[in-house]
Amino acid sequence: MLEKNHLSIIRAVDTEGSLTAAAKALHTTQSALSHTVRKLEQQLGTAIWLREGRRLRLTQAGEYLLAVAHRVLPQLAQAEERVRQFATGGRGVLRIGMECHPCYQWLLKVVSPYLQAWPDVDVDVKQKFRFGGIGALFGYEIELLVTPDPLYRRGLRFEPVFDYEQVLVVGRGHPLAGAAYVRPVDLSREVLITYPVAIERLDIYNQFLLPAGISPRRHKIIETTDIMLQMVEGGRGVTALPRWLVEEYAGRMAITAVRLGRNGIAKQIFLGMREADLEIRYVQAFIALARDRSTGS
Repeated sequence: MLEKNHLSIIRAVDTEGSLTAAAKALHTTQSALSHTVRKLEQQLGTAIWLREGRRLRLTQAGEYLLAVAHRVLPQLAQAEERVRQFATGGRGVLRIGMECHPCYQWLLKVVSPYLQAWPDVDVDVKQKFRFGGIGALFGYEIELLVTPDPLYRRGLRFEPVFDYEQVLVVGRGHPLAGAAYVRPVDLSREVLITYPVAIERLDIYNQFLLPAGISPRRHKIIETTDIMLQMVEGGRGVTALPRWLVEEYAGRMAITAVRLGRNGIAKQIFLGMREADLEIRYVQAFIALARDRSTGS
C-alpha cells in the first residue's frame, strides 16, 4: 500500500540526489530506507529506480510517483497544519442556530467584530433551527444555539449572555401607550401579533395571559419583525418583543414599549453548546464577545 513516507522518500532522493543523502535528510539510515523501497517495489510489482553506475534513474512508474509526491505532500502538510489549528481552536466554521426570532439584529452586532478578530473562522447562521436547536447540537449541525429557553440535557452547556425585558409594543396613539404597565385583561380586546411559534413557547402567553385565564380578541401570526411592527404602528394590533429591540425601532417608527404587569417579564438570552466544545478557543471568543456586545445589559 502506498503511504506518505514512500512519497517522502521518492521526493527526498530526487532532491538530494542519492539514497545516502536522502536517508540523512529524512533522519533515518540508508539500509532502512533501501529496505522500505525494496518492499514498496515488491508490493507495486515494478521498479521505481534503475541503477546506472552510482546514479539512480527513475522509471516511468517512479516519474509518476514523483509527480504525485510533489502534488500530494504539500497538500498533506497544509491539511495537517489546518487540523492542528482546528485542534487548538484557531481555525474552523462556527455554525450558529437561532431559536430567537428577534435576536438576529443583535447577532449581527456580534458577528461583524468577531469576523475581524478571527479571520480564519467562518460563521454561518442557521435560522431553520428556530425550535429544533437541541437536536441540531446533538447532531453536530451547529456549534452554538441562540435561545431564550434553554433545555438542559446531559452533554450540553448553556451560557447566559445578556438579560432583557419582554414588553408589550403598541402604536404611539394606542390607548395603552401611556400606561405604567398593562394587565392581562387589557389584552382581551386586542389583536395580538406574534411570530409563528407554538403558544406554549410564547412568553406573552405562558407568563402573562394563560396564568390569568385571558385570551386576546384575536391572534395573528406574522413572520418578520419589520412587518409586525408596521402593523403595530398602523394600529392593526399589538405584539410582545424585547425592550432593547423596541427601543431600536422606536427611533424611526411611531411605536412604544409598555411593561407587561407591575413587575414586568424578565428574560435571558443563552448560548447553548456541546460540553466537548467548551475548550475551543474560537467558541470561547464568541461567547465573550456576545457578552461584551450585550444590548440588554
